[in-house]
Amino acid sequence: MAPEVRALPDRWPRLSKFVLSACAASVAELVTFPLDLTKTRLQIQGEAALKRSGEGGVPYRGMVRTAVGIVQEEGLLKLWQGSTPAVYRHIVYSGVRMVAYEQLRDSPLGKGESETFPLWKAVVGGMTAGAIGQFFASPTDLVKVQMQMEGKRRLEGKPPRVRGVYHAFLTIVSKGGIRGLWAGWVPNVQRAALVNMGDLTTYDTVKHFLLRNTSLKDNSFCHSISSICSGLVAATLGTPADVIKTRIMNQPRDKHGRGILYKSSTDCFIQAVRGEGFMSLYKGFIPTWMRMAPWSLVFWLTYEQIRRFVGVSSF
Repeated sequence: MAPEVRALPDRWPRLSKFVLSACAASVAELVTFPLDLTKTRLQIQGEAALKRSGEGGVPYRGMVRTAVGIVQEEGLLKLWQGSTPAVYRHIVYSGVRMVAYEQLRDSPLGKGESETFPLWKAVVGGMTAGAIGQFFASPTDLVKVQMQMEGKRRLEGKPPRVRGVYHAFLTIVSKGGIRGLWAGWVPNVQRAALVNMGDLTTYDTVKHFLLRNTSLKDNSFCHSISSICSGLVAATLGTPADVIKTRIMNQPRDKHGRGILYKSSTDCFIQAVRGEGFMSLYKGFIPTWMRMAPWSLVFWLTYEQIRRFVGVSSF
């Protein structure tokens, strides 16, 4: 009897999930990227450390006025400035986190005898998977943040720091060495762990809760409800760490690659709370939430549709 020929998803299930996740994340990132750019600009405005250094003169404009201002002052396409490293980041981050979460869910955490996954295990698995994925993707996030701020720097009459993705990587390495690519990785990993707990863990938990306890089927409506819940939880948990991460990554650096404004993520946190109040940690929350919900929705709908098309097992 001829040996059974298995399809690619059956022979390489983890690789298939990685490719599938990377494709879905790329689509979601490009669709929602203008909200990410707006969020980044809002998180930098009014920065207390910049005010002390004499560079903080940008007025608060709010989400809508910031977005409109970018279009009027820089051009419509600038809403996607920095999208290239953002896509690179999600190819690494989303691919790794999805594969890592499924690996942790199946082993060593393991499902219960009833094939259910307890919430506490989902939380541990989600946070661990997010941290692992973001650590590997942190250099691309650094480049993305710096490219997103280039339009603002030009309007302020400052010289450009980077001219593209390749130049940004070279500039960062030349100033801070290979370690410089991981500047801000601590708050970045912390944010990813919290966001992943909110996004991936919430989606997984809500989806399976709905399938077990309601008459809903495994369809787009069920996926949409799960995505909306995961986006809200992810934005609430992740925004403070995201503000710290953005400021650490965007700060000017000396000739040795050391940050000039902040000594560490803890120092950035203290300066933000003392100088601007606790709610400064939620700057950009509205565009973050408005992006998280559609990002999660587009990602999971794309993921589920491609999964069914190519025959990959359910998440």
